[in-house]
Amino acid sequence: METEEVMTSLTKIPRARLPRIGCPGLCRLVAVIVLAPIHACQAPGAVISSASDGPAQSVAAIFERVRSSVVTVQTLSRGTPALTVGTPTASLGVGSGVVISKDGKIMTAAHVVHTADAVEVVFIDGTRAPARVVSSDPLADVALLRLVGSLPDSVTPAVLGDSDTLRVGDRLLVVGAPFGATHTLTVGHLSARRTVSKELYGLVEMELLQTDAAINTGNSGGPMFDSQCQVVGIVSHILSKSGGSEGLGFAVSSAVARRLLLEQPPIWGGLSGAVIHDDLAHALNTPDGQSGYLVQRVARRSLAAQLGLKGGRVPANIGGRDIVLGGDIILSVEGIRMGAPDALQKVRAHFLGLPSGSPFEVRILRGGRILELTGYLPTSE
Repeated sequence: METEEVMTSLTKIPRARLPRIGCPGLCRLVAVIVLAPIHACQAPGAVISSASDGPAQSVAAIFERVRSSVVTVQTLSRGTPALTVGTPTASLGVGSGVVISKDGKIMTAAHVVHTADAVEVVFIDGTRAPARVVSSDPLADVALLRLVGSLPDSVTPAVLGDSDTLRVGDRLLVVGAPFGATHTLTVGHLSARRTVSKELYGLVEMELLQTDAAINTGNSGGPMFDSQCQVVGIVSHILSKSGGSEGLGFAVSSAVARRLLLEQPPIWGGLSGAVIHDDLAHALNTPDGQSGYLVQRVARRSLAAQLGLKGGRVPANIGGRDIVLGGDIILSVEGIRMGAPDALQKVRAHFLGLPSGSPFEVRILRGGRILELTGYLPTSE
């Protein structure tokens, strides 16, 4: 079955509570934000009048200027375990993204593409093009794609702006594909700035931009625009009791996205899983009940796939926790034990300190045997 034949369904947004940064649960929450003030784009330094002043058509002027940079991101993940044990299926996903360069770089949310086997981008004129994941940080929920091929002439890349200049109360504009309805516009305000300390995140000081703009399933990974038509955030998730928009949406600030995706070496792990410890670790026969990371899904062509890691095959519910069994259990990476809550942060920080192409060692448990795997960090593009 070809990718274009199956990319027609939407992922479902779970009823979500705001997760801690650094928790893999962040990657399961969805939404999209693209925000910009009510007035037409003006030169840097120009005075913007109150959001309640000015003609409504100025929003249309902003939208006309930025809309070609906004794309729909469609994904396919094969071999996903179904409810019927042993029955493979295909998982489809829909999100949004924004083109930020003429050479085809696209920013989106990590939870949209992190474990995808195939990624396809749809432009505003309906043109489709394959893309590949270059870098992904599931802890921060940001990812970078690159088109396979050239950018269509009809697309004007967006400018990545400075989120530090935003003030609470600034009007913002959201463009994305809620429920698959491409290039949908919503308008709101910057409701708050939420900072998570470096001690919790482990790499950079993490910042989320909160908005009351309506965002829903399919908006994930879309851009947040300011009054200068510049991208100031990448939509991450919503806080919702109903499963739909309730005026609490969150985007990763452009400052954080720039540092993680453009200023650091590209890393795409391409795996998802769960930390196991205590009784579950003993039940899975880890050495001396050692904690580890149970691999549940591995994306093709990712660093995890090149390393030879294997995902799970048997869905189960243990103690009210959904889990997929049968995959490798990672015990340590470069000597870093994987049972600690901050293990993933430590591993990424360690990798960032290594030259591109460097070898690294991973110790795993597979089928009752302990194996040592050797992988190599990607070379810089």
